[in-house]
Amino acid sequence: MFLITLIIGLAGTAVALALAGKRVLFLVKLFRSGQPAPDRVASVKRDPKGDVEGQVTEVLGQKKLLKWTVAGLAHFFVMWAFFLLATVYLEAGVALLFGLETHIPFVQTWGPIGFIQDFIAVMCALGLLTFAIIRFKNAPKTKGRKSRFFGSHLGGAWLILFMIFNVIWTMFFFRGTLAALETVTGQHYFPFGKAAFGSYLTGLLLDGFSETTLKVLASVGLLAHIGVALVFLVIVVNSKHLHIFIAPLNVLYKRRPNGLGAAMPVTKPDGTPLDFEEADPDEDLFGRSKIEDFTWKGFLDFATCTECGRCQSQCPAWNTEKPLSPKLLILELRDHAFHKAPYMLATDEQKAAFTDEQKLAMEVDKPLVGEDGVIHPDVLWSCTNCGACVEQCPVDIEHIDHILDMRRYQAMIESSFPSEAGVMLRNLENKGNPWGMGEMKRLEWIEELDFEVEVIDEKIPEDAEYLFWVGCAGALEDRAKKTTKAVAELLHTAGVKFAVLGPMEACTGDPARRLGMEYLFQGMAQQNVETLNDAGVKKIVATCPHCFNTLANEYPQVGGHYEVVHHTQLLADLVDNGKLVPVTAIEENITYHDPCFLGRHNKVYKQPRDIMAKVPGVKTQEMHRCKDKGFCCGAGGARMWMEERIGKRINTERVDEALETNPDTVSTACPFCLVMLGDAINEKKSSGEAKESLEVVDVAQLLLKSIKGEPAVTAAAE
Repeated sequence: MFLITLIIGLAGTAVALALAGKRVLFLVKLFRSGQPAPDRVASVKRDPKGDVEGQVTEVLGQKKLLKWTVAGLAHFFVMWAFFLLATVYLEAGVALLFGLETHIPFVQTWGPIGFIQDFIAVMCALGLLTFAIIRFKNAPKTKGRKSRFFGSHLGGAWLILFMIFNVIWTMFFFRGTLAALETVTGQHYFPFGKAAFGSYLTGLLLDGFSETTLKVLASVGLLAHIGVALVFLVIVVNSKHLHIFIAPLNVLYKRRPNGLGAAMPVTKPDGTPLDFEEADPDEDLFGRSKIEDFTWKGFLDFATCTECGRCQSQCPAWNTEKPLSPKLLILELRDHAFHKAPYMLATDEQKAAFTDEQKLAMEVDKPLVGEDGVIHPDVLWSCTNCGACVEQCPVDIEHIDHILDMRRYQAMIESSFPSEAGVMLRNLENKGNPWGMGEMKRLEWIEELDFEVEVIDEKIPEDAEYLFWVGCAGALEDRAKKTTKAVAELLHTAGVKFAVLGPMEACTGDPARRLGMEYLFQGMAQQNVETLNDAGVKKIVATCPHCFNTLANEYPQVGGHYEVVHHTQLLADLVDNGKLVPVTAIEENITYHDPCFLGRHNKVYKQPRDIMAKVPGVKTQEMHRCKDKGFCCGAGGARMWMEERIGKRINTERVDEALETNPDTVSTACPFCLVMLGDAINEKKSSGEAKESLEVVDVAQLLLKSIKGEPAVTAAAE
């Protein structure tokens, strides 16, 4: 019996490893065919401590998955079962090669190890049951687009759950026969004894069988347990569950800023930023025009997707009936890469030999973006760059990077983007702001103050602690100007010396970059950095999270290194230090909207809430989507200058969520959010869905109202 078991086991192992090995070699070859990504290599700009921390917290600790408590706990136990039950397969391998009576000292003889193995197996089984219930409750057949599994490969997921279940029951069956054999023969077939409680109880169910029968059952159980693992291995490397092996790599090579960080620049193959004045579109990559243009990290992203749909469930575009699902976008790129892989990896001679039918099957001529392309233009341009997808992804896929790279090619080479954005781009080029207003307009808000604001002529005054970066909206948009004046007055009251650039200030270039017009961003950024450096600026305070993010995270890419704070961070510090003291009670129920580029992109959640908490009388109530799960206003990703023609307006959806808290006031900390939410509130007032007194204000305006004891000027009142 031992010889037959050995032959069958070794033969099956050889076949399975050959099939899995062939697939792995194909995947390695495909990934390596991607463009270089030198910034991801461990020896270049990597943080070894951060790399280790990422593996410990995200892979072993399942930090992101545990944000969804029930599903996260279920996955935690299933994942750890994958690690810990490897010791059972070690036992099975020893039994196959040397006989059922052979045991590894300590590993197969110490009771606590047997207990841990059986405990994690039981918890894994409960995890599988949890997964099954979750999938039944969220089935796309009943919930449609609201199901996060909409568009996922459901059959493959159920197959994997079934295979994991097979691993568990064959383990208990095999070990149970050994426990029963020990009872019948008195020999040490199963030294763990009662400590391995699950296996021991299974052995009790086999009481009454003869020694010969139990040895046959043990051999069958051994082969079944090993066979399930081998079949599982072949399935995994050919399915979405490849993430079991490559998710740790994707976590290892991800970008690791505080928050989502900067948009990545367009670079040469060696990783140096592309100089658009010298670049050649025929030789350099201006974004991604075909699947071959993606980096090896991009291919790793595509293959790592678990199809869990967490990104999809949080996406503001998908939640407002638009065609963009971050999950489906990644899956479409993955499927296209696999279809085209034989052609991509072929030699020139092999490519010439392919027939038209073969090329059609391999999607050789299918455009990456287009009406009949892999990615529909409506999908590409629906993205607000809010970052909910990246924040929620448990395997650290960088959806925004890929969307932005595809936008870059469309914008810079194809000149294909929503027509409204063209007006914004022309205004940026000609006037230095998205609205196309004259540069002297940037000073008008100062005239409405009753104190003097220093305007930089050449150098920032020595006594000025901060440059106040007013921003285009803060200087030119009537509702946002009220925030600008409030912040200026608060800084003046606190004795903080500051100065502004006035007409020398120009747009940071964020709308151009997020649209994909990278060369325009680069030009504007270099111009602003030159202005700031010539003026000797070291510290900047900004009211616009988009300006804040660009100045703090993206300007270092073009030589601009400054200490940048958002106005809520500075104001919260001034309140904490007693330099600003809110005294007048504001007896209102207030709900706070997290701006995406302040919250998810830069992890500033606490300070705006701290300011409101210090205002007497304020009662705050969070919307059901808040902080890292906050819902976008719809203005990011240059969407501020594009019309929403598909589905429900994102700002309307967000205001509907705000109305559920029955607020007297909606507060925020971003001029774009102020405008978008204000517009939606006004629409709700017109239709009678919101009370006339409901307003939207910046946190700074609330603080000023409490300090001065005067009514705050609201955005929706305009």
